[in-house]
Amino acid sequence: MSDAQATVLVVDDNRAVADTYAAFLDGQYAVRTAYGGEAALEALDASVDVMLLDRRMPDRSGDEVLAETNSRALDPRVVMLTAVDPDFDIVDMSFDAYVVKPVDRTDVTGVVAEMVERAGYDDEFRRFLSLASKKAALEREKSEAELAASDECDRVERRLADLRESLGVDTEDVEGIFRGRVPDIDPGNLSTP
Repeated sequence: MSDAQATVLVVDDNRAVADTYAAFLDGQYAVRTAYGGEAALEALDASVDVMLLDRRMPDRSGDEVLAETNSRALDPRVVMLTAVDPDFDIVDMSFDAYVVKPVDRTDVTGVVAEMVERAGYDDEFRRFLSLASKKAALEREKSEAELAASDECDRVERRLADLRESLGVDTEDVEGIFRGRVPDIDPGNLSTP
């Protein structure tokens, strides 16, 4: 899919923030804005390719919007773009990336471009990237002791190991993802058993 064909839904209860993100993306994508969780669910349909989703909103939280998105069997790439620091609860949430505010134009346009690119990847590779993103978010927020004591981190590590093996992704590429950069991996060239 080309950038011009991609539809991005920006969801934030702060109108100024939502409008700013939309302005960053306008002209490159078809952009919709929603100023809360209920409005997001009204604006969300199968044509939305990427959703930037705030977690803390008064009418319906981003977590609730995410759950409803899944129950509707919609499959946009979801970026939690929020002021809420990540905690271990994110491990079981079905988003693609977790970005903590404040952000600038480059952060917003970069993560959306990455999500548009990910839309072309197969489901297994997208799951791998989502898990790697979650692990990276937790590593930026938590101490080594907290990570070592976490059952959630152990689950992520096991899932990543399984996916790494089935996809044929080597450890060097994975470490690049964990450091916050997505390596140049061509998902079409990944080996599968």
